[in-house]
Amino acid sequence: MPVFRLTTKLIFPDPELAEDGLLAIGGDLSQERLLLAYRSGIFPWYGEGDPLLWWSPPERALLRPGHLHLSARTRRCLRLRPFEVRFDTAFEAVIGHCSRVPRPGQDGTWITPEMRSAYLDLHHAGYAHSVEAWRDGELRGGLYGVSLGGAFFGESMFSLEPEASRAALAALDARLAAWGFSLLDGQLPHEGLAGYGFQSVPRPLFLMELALALNAGDRMGPWSVQ
Repeated sequence: MPVFRLTTKLIFPDPELAEDGLLAIGGDLSQERLLLAYRSGIFPWYGEGDPLLWWSPPERALLRPGHLHLSARTRRCLRLRPFEVRFDTAFEAVIGHCSRVPRPGQDGTWITPEMRSAYLDLHHAGYAHSVEAWRDGELRGGLYGVSLGGAFFGESMFSLEPEASRAALAALDARLAAWGFSLLDGQLPHEGLAGYGFQSVPRPLFLMELALALNAGDRMGPWSVQ
């Protein structure tokens, strides 16, 4: 399995060469490289103390905006005890919570200080966005990701109380559908995403749909005023 070593040159190998998902090692987390990676169907994912790794998995978790599935129980809970949902008012807090919330089967986090800084730069540039679920003036859950053209690349989400992250995800799905986005990327397929309606699609199909989605104009932030 070939794994390519990146240099200072701003270029990525063909993502189809990533047989098992791992495509390249090295490079940096500059805004220009991150945006090129997402436009190419590639994303960074590595642990603290590891080298910078770039991935393009053979199967991708994909949701068509407007087709999110929530259980009857979740819909009932959100109806009876709704959250106040905001966009782009607490990006740094959201990514901080995502990096700290314990997750089953995970030791440590891939959201390193270097990653937090890089995505905060993307947020300030208008490409990265947060969706936040608030209750009584306190942030209780949320998610963040990157928006390019008609594609939103979800990165991570967290909950400090039941249903908070689902409220944020539902609000994101509704807004993306209203704006005509064509795909919501969940990166690696897993059972939890499948429960929300994400489909596992092969990389060639994902790359084809991504290319079409990128033809739409970028909807720059902050989304809080849109």
